[in-house]
Amino acid sequence: MIFLAAVILGVLVGLLLKGKLSNLPSLRLRWLWLVLLGLLLQVLIFPLFSERPLLPYATVPLHYLSYGLVLVFLVANLRVRPLLALGAGALLNVCVIAANGGRMPASATALAAAGYVDVAEKLVAGSTHGNVLLMSELTRLNLLGDWLYLPSWVPFSTAFSIGDVLILIGVAWLIVRGMRGHA
Repeated sequence: MIFLAAVILGVLVGLLLKGKLSNLPSLRLRWLWLVLLGLLLQVLIFPLFSERPLLPYATVPLHYLSYGLVLVFLVANLRVRPLLALGAGALLNVCVIAANGGRMPASATALAAAGYVDVAEKLVAGSTHGNVLLMSELTRLNLLGDWLYLPSWVPFSTAFSIGDVLILIGVAWLIVRGMRGHA
């Protein structure tokens, strides 16, 4: 949901800078369908509103595949500068996920502060949840894990990573650039 905040911020800044939503197609992004397919894969293996995935098989390889699809899209669109920030964030996330067996380490403190007490409790009890596992001295690259958070009283509250911040900046910047008519 935090990515929706980046979209909203991008649209608001774009409008403040006298951009138009109708200019967004001027970006001419190649192979955008790869991003949509990657997001679909993630929803199938890490459902948003259920405990059980719709596709309960090959979770880790499909998780890597979802990022791979997005990275191919990013390489195909290197000429679009905002995608460099987005790509850097995705690469950081892939690195920490790969270093931790296909899951993102998350701080129980950050999750609880963001209002996800039940998820934090599951992780502390030794379980995984969706694509996250409990951040500890046993997990790798914790600095790149989900330890940042928006408190529960803030809309779109969640725990997130440094990579996510770069992705959010890239998404907002891309929307502003597109609204201003920059191809």
